Amino acid sequence: MKILIARLNHETNTFSPVPTPLEAFAPSYGEAACRDNLGMRTAMAAFIDLAQIAGATLVTPVSAMANPSGPVQAQAYDDLTERIVNAAPGCDAILLDLHGAMVAENSADGEGDLLARVRAAAPGVPIGVALDLHGNITQKIIDNADVVVGFKTYPHVDMYETGEHAGRLLLAMLQGQARYTVRWHQLPLMSHTLRSTTLNGAMLRAVQSARDAECEDVPAVTVFAGFSLADIEAPCVSVVVTGAATPQGVAAAQDVADRIAEQIWADRAQFVYDSEPLASSLARAQALAVGASRPVLLLDHSDNCMSGGTCDTMDVLQAALSQGLQDIAVGPLCDAQAVQALVQAGIGAEVSIALGNKVALTQLGIVKQPMPVRGTVRAISDGEYTVTGPIYTGQRCCMGRTVLLDIGVARIVVTERPHEPWDLGVFQCVGVDPGAHRFLLLKSRMYCRPVFEPLAHALVECDSPGVTSSDYALFPFAQVKHPVFPLDQF
Repeated sequence: MKILIARLNHETNTFSPVPTPLEAFAPSYGEAACRDNLGMRTAMAAFIDLAQIAGATLVTPVSAMANPSGPVQAQAYDDLTERIVNAAPGCDAILLDLHGAMVAENSADGEGDLLARVRAAAPGVPIGVALDLHGNITQKIIDNADVVVGFKTYPHVDMYETGEHAGRLLLAMLQGQARYTVRWHQLPLMSHTLRSTTLNGAMLRAVQSARDAECEDVPAVTVFAGFSLADIEAPCVSVVVTGAATPQGVAAAQDVADRIAEQIWADRAQFVYDSEPLASSLARAQALAVGASRPVLLLDHSDNCMSGGTCDTMDVLQAALSQGLQDIAVGPLCDAQAVQALVQAGIGAEVSIALGNKVALTQLGIVKQPMPVRGTVRAISDGEYTVTGPIYTGQRCCMGRTVLLDIGVARIVVTERPHEPWDLGVFQCVGVDPGAHRFLLLKSRMYCRPVFEPLAHALVECDSPGVTSSDYALFPFAQVKHPVFPLDQF
């Protein structure tokens, strides 16, 4: 029994100015692709574990993951997908760890086009797919997969479990124990990412309905929130059901998809996030900090690199300082030019420097000016740490050379590479205790929460003009099919 197992993950923000070349994926191939996932919390790791238990021969052509950014360069998309397609013939089953919201320069439906090519290369071979909760599902994905399962958590802490779920169903199919059909219902609803959390609200209720349906013997039910910062036809919410391939199973699967979709549509207003003015957010944070013994978290979700942000905008820090907030730990801020100058200056040096705001947000028509600061270089490190939290546990991270710049009222972690604050290591690698400050300003939306929220007295979400803002009015959508809520009211 020969099973093809591969990983190709990218969430594309078509408005992001951050390029996505092949090297952004840091791909590994063949045995190295398998080895890189062993012991990890990825869906591919679960596929590997299941295949090894089944005594299968593994074919692992590629494992590649890039942080969310702009459209994948055509050459990178072709190289990575061709490795998967070319490995498909002769395999008995195919398990793919994908995202579901990839857009390439030469493909508006990255995963759908890939799956169609894999299906053509290996006709009749069962295909199982694990997807991110933020997948933008298309008819091509539905038509070319036998099993589709997506994450049920955001923050995503069930990547491995999702892979195990999809892999278990596909192995049952391969062993002749079951046959499946995939049915779906897409809604004309562009959800805000901050309203796709499964910690509370309408999304939590929808996911619970999916879990309840699975307890009623439906093989797999996923609510996909979609990723709305993609200018494609339908960056929308979908409900996808993998059901039994019998007349009764097909009907039951479609009924579940329709029923949960109806529930979501009734709750559609709760999938919309209304940002308060930045000055109001910071005033509220200032009030919350009075008498607090732990920091107030300020989440700059308008510049979140795990949604395609540049990780270099200064709006929130500038506004915080102008409103008198002090004792702020900030990070990570990506400014390779500043890092070079600060490293050359050396530890202990007093420097004046122009910081951040160096990447033009051209698709939004926004160009910002760097922030002039004066401070002291307190620490320099290689910016490496190992994730100890529940997301990507055990993964070794590298932010590039990393500098701690102390400007008195704030201590800023400046990095060479955009980086999500997965872990305390973002600060600890330059000797900062993130719990010892009055305010903690993170360029993050959701992934930081399992680790940093327990340290905090309170959390305040801060929005400003950026490519991951929750203000849809900033984005010149041209390809989205109308009517769609909330761009259109109905």
